[in-house]
Amino acid sequence: MKNLIIVGSNGSLGKGVTDVLKKKDFEKIYLIDRKFDDANNSSNVIQLVVNDLSSENEVIKAFEKISFENHNEYFMFSTVGGFAGGSSLDETEIEMFDKMISLNTKISFLLAKHFVKKVKNCLGGSICFTSAFTSFNPESNKGLYGLSKSALNYLVETLALENKENKISVNAIAPFVLDTKENREWIEKKSDMVSPENIGIFVSSLFENYKIVSGNIIKLPATLN
Repeated sequence: MKNLIIVGSNGSLGKGVTDVLKKKDFEKIYLIDRKFDDANNSSNVIQLVVNDLSSENEVIKAFEKISFENHNEYFMFSTVGGFAGGSSLDETEIEMFDKMISLNTKISFLLAKHFVKKVKNCLGGSICFTSAFTSFNPESNKGLYGLSKSALNYLVETLALENKENKISVNAIAPFVLDTKENREWIEKKSDMVSPENIGIFVSSLFENYKIVSGNIIKLPATLN
């Protein structure tokens, strides 16, 4: 049986991906976020409220609520991250540095650490994180965002190497701009955006082929229309 964990499921990306993946053949789907706008009406969907994913104790408690069985496969998609921009590095406060590292690197490390601890005793599985296109293309006044996502990329590649024997693959997507209501207000070329639903379809294909795809940070630069 296949089971799914979606972290950050209540945001724009999380909701779109969840709508797609709920239609796939997962026995149980665990949704993790700080709050949920909508009540759950599906018998195989479990909502888990976690206030602070940067706390290792809270991550441990969340994973203790998930049933890990050695005859099952497990898949985790995380949308968690944060953006900061508008200031050069010399004008950036250290508090913002700590915040970006926490949101874009530390949380992913904690999720991966405790997912692997559980799933390495199961049949196998896969993780997909959300990186960013700018992690490959440095931009002025987006330094903290880019470097924290670049650290995530390194984490993904290292996890993939370390978990081959555990039958756990690890990848990340790196979208240019997500197609959300907020982003549509400022972006000029709508084709530069990638919709949460299309990302859900792509993540599903990664999970379906998890035994042969690992260690990749996959750029999603645009949508062909």
